[in-house]
Amino acid sequence: MKTVRFHEYGAPDVLRYEEVDEPVPGTGQVRVRVAATTFNGVDGNIRAGFMQGPMPLTLPHTPGVDVAGTIDALGEGVDGLEIGDQVVGFLPFVDDGASAEYVLAPAESLAAAPTSIPLADAAALPVVGLTAWQALFDHAELRAGQRILISGAGGAVGGYAVQLAKATGAYVIATGSPRSGEHVKAAGADEVIDHTSTELTTAVTEPVDILLNLAPISPAEFTALAGLVRDGGVVVSTTVWMPAPADEERGVRAIDVFVRGDAKQLSELVARVDRGELIVDVTERVPLTDLASVHARAAAGTLSGKVIVLPATA
Repeated sequence: MKTVRFHEYGAPDVLRYEEVDEPVPGTGQVRVRVAATTFNGVDGNIRAGFMQGPMPLTLPHTPGVDVAGTIDALGEGVDGLEIGDQVVGFLPFVDDGASAEYVLAPAESLAAAPTSIPLADAAALPVVGLTAWQALFDHAELRAGQRILISGAGGAVGGYAVQLAKATGAYVIATGSPRSGEHVKAAGADEVIDHTSTELTTAVTEPVDILLNLAPISPAEFTALAGLVRDGGVVVSTTVWMPAPADEERGVRAIDVFVRGDAKQLSELVARVDRGELIVDVTERVPLTDLASVHARAAAGTLSGKVIVLPATA
C-alpha cells in the first residue's frame, strides 16, 4: 500500500510518500480502508519532534490520527463490528496513523460513520469535535443560560465549540478575524468580536461564566481575558504549551485540555451530524501525495480551516 511516513524528526520535507506492506490486524484490532484522514496542528508538532516526551514514537511513523473509512479485515476478539462497516475514529497518537491506504485501529476507538455526509468528509469530525465536546462538557461543565467567551472561534475546533455551546442554550461570544467572522456568526455565535481591531477586555461588558481559549495568544493577553470570567467561573484552554491562568482568590478554575479518544462521545457527535444539528465543515481536500505541502503551509501560517487528506484508493 501507499503511505506517507517520516523516518526522522524535522521539517515538512522529512515526510516521504512510500510503498509498504499492508498491515495485519492483531487481537482487538480492525483494518480500515482509508477514505480520508486530516491534518491537525499537533501533527506538525509531532513530526518536528516537539512531542517526543508525551508521545514517544517508533520511527518510521505514519501521521494522521483522524480516520474515516471502511473495515476490510478483523482481528481476533473483535465483536460488534463487521467487514464493510463504515466508521470514523480517533487513533492513538503513538500508533501509525491514517495517512495511508490502510490503517489498523483499536476496535473500541471506532464509531459508526455519519450517513448524511460523504464518508471522506467525516474524517474532519473526530479530533476537533472531541476536543470541543470535552472542553465544553467534561471540563467547563457548560449549562444552558451560561455566558461563554470562545477565543479563537474561527478555527476548526472553534466551529464545533460554537455550534455545541449554542445548542446547549448558552449565550456565545466568539472572537474571529475579518476572514472568519461570518463563518463564526453562521455557526451560531450571538456576538462576534473582531480581535484584530477591537480590544476584547473592553468589548465584553459583562462577566462570562466560561472562557474557552483556542488561540495562540500571549500570556499577558490570556491573563487579561481570564479577568473577564466571573468569580467561581472557569478558564479552559487547548493551548497546552501555555497553562491556563487560574485565580484562586476569586475561585476561578483553570483547566488545560488534552483530548482523548472516546467512541461514545464520538457516536453522539455523529448522531448530531445525522440529525442536522452539527455541521461538519471541510475547507479543502488534498491528495495524500500533497501531505508534505500541507505541513509546510501550516508551518508558514498559511493553512486555514479543516483540510482532509485523500489516499489514491478513496
